[in-house]
Amino acid sequence: MFLINFPSNSLTLSVILLWFLLDSKCDGDRVRVINLNRNWTLSNENGTITKSGVTIPSGVYSQLYGEKVLDSYNDVDLRWISYDNWTYTYSFSVKTEDFKSICFVNLTLHGIDTVAEVRLNGDWLGRPDNMFVRYSYDITKILKDDNILEIEIKSPVYEALSRARELQRQGIEIPPNCPPSQYHGECHMNMLRKMQASFGWDWGLAAPSMGIWKSVTLEYYDVAIIRDVDVTLKKNSTHWTMQSRVFIDCNDQKDFYAELTFYAVELLKNPVIISKHVETPVSYKAPIITFFIHVPIGAVTLWWPNGYGDQKLYPLHYSLKAWSNPKGPTLRDNVISEKSIRIGFRTIELIEDPVKEGTGNTFFFKINGKEIFMKGSNYIPNHILPEYSRDSNRLKHLLQSAKDTHQNMIRVWGGGIYESDEFYDIADQNGLLIWHDMMFACAMYPVQEQFLASVRLEISQNIKRIAHHPSIAILATNNENEVALVQSWYGTSFEDERFRKEYRKLYLATVMHELKIVEHSSRPIALVSSPSNGKASANDNYISDNPQDPDYGDVHFYEVFKDAWDPSVYPRPRFSSEYGFQGLPQMASWLKTAAPHDKLISLIEHRQHHPVGIPVMTNLIRRHLPLPLPEDPPYLEALVYFSQIAQAMATKVETELYRSLRDTEHRTMGALYWQLNDVWIAPSWSSIDFYGNYKLLHYWSQDFLAPISIIALYDRNSKAINVSLVCDEFKVDTNDLKVTLNIYKWTQLLPTNSTTWPVTLKPNGVHYDKIIPISEIITGEFTPKNCVVEFVLRRGTAFLSHTFYFPGPIKESLAVKNPEITLEISHRYCSSSVYVKTNSYSLTVSTKYPALFVYIELLRSDISKYKLSCNGFMQVTPVQAIHLEFEANNCINLTRHDIKLTTVNQYLKRRKI
Repeated sequence: MFLINFPSNSLTLSVILLWFLLDSKCDGDRVRVINLNRNWTLSNENGTITKSGVTIPSGVYSQLYGEKVLDSYNDVDLRWISYDNWTYTYSFSVKTEDFKSICFVNLTLHGIDTVAEVRLNGDWLGRPDNMFVRYSYDITKILKDDNILEIEIKSPVYEALSRARELQRQGIEIPPNCPPSQYHGECHMNMLRKMQASFGWDWGLAAPSMGIWKSVTLEYYDVAIIRDVDVTLKKNSTHWTMQSRVFIDCNDQKDFYAELTFYAVELLKNPVIISKHVETPVSYKAPIITFFIHVPIGAVTLWWPNGYGDQKLYPLHYSLKAWSNPKGPTLRDNVISEKSIRIGFRTIELIEDPVKEGTGNTFFFKINGKEIFMKGSNYIPNHILPEYSRDSNRLKHLLQSAKDTHQNMIRVWGGGIYESDEFYDIADQNGLLIWHDMMFACAMYPVQEQFLASVRLEISQNIKRIAHHPSIAILATNNENEVALVQSWYGTSFEDERFRKEYRKLYLATVMHELKIVEHSSRPIALVSSPSNGKASANDNYISDNPQDPDYGDVHFYEVFKDAWDPSVYPRPRFSSEYGFQGLPQMASWLKTAAPHDKLISLIEHRQHHPVGIPVMTNLIRRHLPLPLPEDPPYLEALVYFSQIAQAMATKVETELYRSLRDTEHRTMGALYWQLNDVWIAPSWSSIDFYGNYKLLHYWSQDFLAPISIIALYDRNSKAINVSLVCDEFKVDTNDLKVTLNIYKWTQLLPTNSTTWPVTLKPNGVHYDKIIPISEIITGEFTPKNCVVEFVLRRGTAFLSHTFYFPGPIKESLAVKNPEITLEISHRYCSSSVYVKTNSYSLTVSTKYPALFVYIELLRSDISKYKLSCNGFMQVTPVQAIHLEFEANNCINLTRHDIKLTTVNQYLKRRKI
C-alpha cells in the first residue's frame, strides 16, 4: 500500500480516502500517477530562511513574497533571492513490500526552473538544467518506507555566469554577454535554457526565477506510459485521413507488447482496437504506435479561425495496455495508460509562390482552402514568474480579449515559454491560430554537445505535446537571431564565419531536425527564423543578406524617430509579424503598483527599459498633441493619456496600411502587432496592461481589426486620401452601401459639410474606392487647423464602420472649445455567479461641442480590472452611450465621482481662428 504524509486537514483526508477508493495497492491494472504537490519545505543554502507547507507549482520569489516583486522598485530590491541557492524538501512514506517485486516506480519532474540537483534519500538522481524539459528518474530500487526528496535549485545568475566563464576559458564568447544597462537586468541569459525574458527585457523586469514550476509526480507502471499523442489530418475528395501517433515512455531497454484502444465518440460508433503489437512487440528505441482512421467528409464540422466559422472540437481518447511477457499481462500488472485530447478538422497551407507582378514570393495562409488575412498580436508570457503562468483566469481573459477584437492569430514569442496545455486549449476554443517560436530570442547560443542534447530533448518533448492542436499554424525556430547575426547586433562580425556555422548547427541541424518529428504534408514547413525570407532563405542556406526583404517572408518593423502617424514611414511587406509603439498603462495601475513614497515619474523612468528612454514616446506625442512641459502640474497625467493616444493611432495607421495592401502588388497578408499583454506595469508596447485593463490601443483595435472596415490614409506623395474598404467576410451583402465624408468644425457638433457616394465591398478582399486630393476636402472655410474629417460606411441607415482623418497636428488646432462634457449613470445591473458578481453599468456621455479622444477612467481602487464598450473616442454627436462592466466580490454602487472624463480639449489653449 502507498501512503504519503500530508497535512492533517479535511481536503487532505478527502484525497487519502479517494486514493483508497481507487485501490491503493500496486496490483491494480492501471498506471498510477500520484502528485507530490503538497507540504514541501523551502530553505535557502545557509538555513536562515525556511518556509513549510509549500505547494507545487512554486517559485522562490512567489513563495516568499507573492507578486510583490512587481511592485515599486522590488525588481531590484528583491534580486538577492536569485543570488542564493534554495532547496525544496519533501518527506513521504510507502510500504515497499506491496509493490517492490512487481512494480516500476518513476519520479517525474515536469518543470524545474532551472539548474538543480535532485536527491532521494541522499542518493543523487540527476541535474536538471532546462526548465522546458520533463525529467524522469527510476527510483524503484532506492525507494524506502520513509523517504526524503530534495531538489536543490542553483542560483540562475551564478550558474549562467559560471557557464559563460567556462566557455571564456576556452576562448569562446557567446554574445550578448549582458543586456543594456537600462534593463536593470542580469547577464548571460543565453547560457541557460530558461525563459530568456526572466533576466530582463526592454518591456519587462529582471526576476531570475527559480523553483518547481510544474508538478512532481510518482508514476507506477510495469512497462510503459503514454506521454503525448499527435494527430495529423489530410483531406481528399471523400474522406479525412486521421493519423494518430501515440508517443510512449518505457521503463527498460526492452521491447514490449501493447494493445491500444481508440475512442472517438462523435466520429465512430465503436472503439477501434489496434492489436498489431499484441504479437509484434513495440521497439523500446522508438516507442511509438501509429495508426490511421478514415472519416467521411460529411461526418465532420470544420474548425475555422475566429471570425470565419465555428471552432468545433472533437474529443479523442487513447487507452494503452502494455506488458513485457509474451504470454500476456496478468491481473496484477499495471498496464493501462490513458490520454485524452481534442482536435479540430481543418486544412492549413502557407503559400509561398512567385508573385505575378514584380519580384519575390507570396507569404499567406490558406485555411480550409480560403485565403485569410492574419490579424492579431504577439503574446509574451503572462507572468514573469513561470509558476503563475498557468493562471486560468488570466489566460482566459487575455485570449478572450484577443478574440473579442477580431484577432485570428497570435504569435507566441521566442523569449518566453512553451505554454500550458490549457493555453492551447483556450486558443483552440477561441479560433486563435498560433505562430509559435521555439524559445530562442535575440542572442547567439552555445553549440557544445551538452547544450545541444538538452535542446533536442526540449524541442522533442514540447512539440509532441502541442502539435495536435488546430490552433498551431506555423513554427519558427527563433526570434530575430538571423537578422541579429547578419546585422551584427551583438558584435559578431569579428567572427562572422564561426557564428554562421554555429547558427546553422543549432537551428538547422538541431532544432529543425527535432521539429521533423511532427512534420507532415498537411502542415507548413517550419521557418528557421522570424523575421526571415521564408522558403527563399534556403537559397542562402538560411542566412540571407537581408532577412527583412519585404518581397519575401515576414518582417519586424520599429522606427521610433519618424512620425508613426504617417503611413509613408512603413514598409510594404508580405507579412508583418512584429510592429508597434510604446504607451503607458493607466494612472490607476501605476498607483496600484507604486509604494506610497514613490515618485511616479521616477518609477516610470526606472521601468522605461528602452535605450532611448521616455523620449521614445514624447517625441511622437509632441509632434501631434499638446503635451505640457515636465514642470507643469498636469504633465504626468497628460503623459499617460497622450501616450495611449499616440500608441493607438500609430498602431491603427500601420495596421490599416497593411490591411489595405492586401490586393495590391505588395500582397500583404498578415499584421501581428507587438504586443498583446504585459508582465508588470511599465512603459511597453502592450495593448492590455498587467492587471488586465485595456489601453486605448485595445479599445481601438475593435474597430481597426473589424471584419468590415473603412480605411482612409494620407498619401504624402499625391497629397491625397486613399479610401479603401476592407472585407474579411467570404460572403457579403453589397446592396445599398454608401460612404459619407463629413467635415466637422471644432466650433460645432454635427458636420458642416457632407458628401455621400455609393460603394461596394469585395468579399474576402479590398475594394479600392477613391483617391481624394486634400485640396478638394480642405477648401473654402476649412483649414488644417479648424476641422476634422470623418469617413463613414453604412448599409442603408445601418452604421458599419468609420474613421477620422486629422488634416493638421491636433496640437495646432484653433477654436477648439470646452466641450462642456458630462456623464450620467443611466442604468446599473448586478448579476451573480458561483464565485463573482458581474457589475454592469450604462453610461451616457453628453457634449455641446466636439470632444477629442474622450477618455473614461474608473477611479475606484477596489476595482482592479474593468472593461468599457469603447474608449478614447471622438465625440461629434451630442450623446454617446457607453457600457461598463467589471467583476467583484459584491455588487458595487458606483457614483459619478468614481468616474473621470478627460479630453484633449482641456489641454488645448483656447485660440481663435
